Amino acid sequence: MELRHTLRGTGVAIITPFDKNKTVDYIALGRVIDFNLDNGVNYIVTLGTTGETPVLSREEKKQIIEFTTDHVAGRVPVVVGIGGNDTNAVLEDFKYLPLNKAAAVLSASPYYNKPSQEGIFQHYKLLAECCPVPLILYNVPGRTGKNMDATTTLRLSELPNIAGIKEASGDMLQCIEILKHRNENFLVVSGDDALALPQLACGMDGVISVAANCFPKQFSDMVNFCLAGDFKAAVKQNNALTGAYHLLFAENNPAGAKAFLFEMGMIENEMRLPVVPLSSLFHEQVKAWDSK
Repeated sequence: MELRHTLRGTGVAIITPFDKNKTVDYIALGRVIDFNLDNGVNYIVTLGTTGETPVLSREEKKQIIEFTTDHVAGRVPVVVGIGGNDTNAVLEDFKYLPLNKAAAVLSASPYYNKPSQEGIFQHYKLLAECCPVPLILYNVPGRTGKNMDATTTLRLSELPNIAGIKEASGDMLQCIEILKHRNENFLVVSGDDALALPQLACGMDGVISVAANCFPKQFSDMVNFCLAGDFKAAVKQNNALTGAYHLLFAENNPAGAKAFLFEMGMIENEMRLPVVPLSSLFHEQVKAWDSK
């Protein structure tokens, strides 16, 4: 139950800020981390897709992990995203990247090559055997092109060193099936900000959120209301954020989150290609957004 307790609540899939030269802006990264920790986020997830990992070099990933764990300085757990569609390359990353201060690794299922359910199972089985910290599965078929079904997830949940799953399939019946049959030590968190409330009502342990980058207190309060069983308060808080959910994902992630943070004076509105900033139409809506 340890990791299920440690990672209960709100985790933030933290952005990677860039300066105007497109290099990693560590001052801004520290600012965003502190903003989240000062406003109720329970843990940090670094090097997720929201952190633009497809366009980060291996050395940059190493430096971001080191900076993040040093800056957090034990205030909350830090989860590191390490995934890929080449199983052996992921194993090499386990050796190269500094994981000694990580609470867990979050690993997206293989993308693009669309393995069978058995292929996904064997991929994660080998990762779990080699990962130096607990492994959290990440099912996000909208990005990978392949759903990891509930049967595969539950098979994997019985293996040593597989501690949980971030479920972002958007399939409520699949989520319920996992929650219904999981063992008591298996962490299940939402990967869909807009669906987090009903998924928490079904029994999920928390959320790894994009929205928390920009609205850490509001989103964390919503999650905490759910976990406390106060769904009337949770619905009110969630209703205030639904317009923001739309803008966060209107074009691409993390363009929406970066637009909000830019307007808050936290970061430069810079991304690396092929991701580009929000179009003027949506950016104007970000500027005008009001939760009231």
